Amino acid sequence: MAGPGRHRELKNYRDEDMAAAFGTGLWLGGTTAVPNLLLRHYRRIGLTDREMMLVIQLMRLRAEEGLLRPSAACLAECMDLAPADADKEAGTLLEKELLCLSRYYDTELGQVVEGYDFGPLFKKLAGVWGTLKMEEDVEARRLVEQEAAAVREREQKSASIYLAFEKEFGRPFTPIEIEQIGKWLAEVSPVLLMEALRQAVLRGKHNLKYIDSIVLQWRKNNLRTLEEVTAHEQQFKGRRKGGGGEPKADNAAETRRKELLKNIYVS
Repeated sequence: MAGPGRHRELKNYRDEDMAAAFGTGLWLGGTTAVPNLLLRHYRRIGLTDREMMLVIQLMRLRAEEGLLRPSAACLAECMDLAPADADKEAGTLLEKELLCLSRYYDTELGQVVEGYDFGPLFKKLAGVWGTLKMEEDVEARRLVEQEAAAVREREQKSASIYLAFEKEFGRPFTPIEIEQIGKWLAEVSPVLLMEALRQAVLRGKHNLKYIDSIVLQWRKNNLRTLEEVTAHEQQFKGRRKGGGGEPKADNAAETRRKELLKNIYVS
């Protein structure tokens, strides 16, 4: 059975025509389709690198030259192996049940011939594909369940925060007030919002505007955890206690500056 590689155009080429001739030859030589799934997972079905290359050569020889069972000499030439080694490699594929021998009817010869069958190879590859799909499905379900659990947890925390606000304010909240709490929860963590409520209650400020000012201040200072809020407040208190004399010094300097300007303009 003749393949596309059996015919070569008889033509004399000049040097400048060689690139075009190569392109023509590359196109006429055809291609061998190798599934990406096989290239990606051939090790998982038990193929070594050399065995994988042998499988590719067997595919090419069938597609290009119509050889169902290439000789050991033919395989050796393709693989740069000794014929005995090439025959041994092909035998290993049969032993691993990655290939098998089947009977084919040759329409040109009008007879039955024996050739390599890639069915076992693709059967094992299908098993790998099925396993990967199952693993992907399990992982997808896990992620969906994890997200659903996170949503339920957020809803439970939100509900407890709404109840805490209503308890401290001593009345049910209006839809607008509930919406305001929802906006805060989108800006800060539930822990920080509860801390803002605690500070407002301790200062006797039972109104949402005061709490909103606390949340806004924390956002301006990029405070995202309770630890950061605590550290920031401690630093602020430390500056107020330790820097009591600095404002006076600044005021004195400002007074001297004004007096100097006054003397200049008076003179």
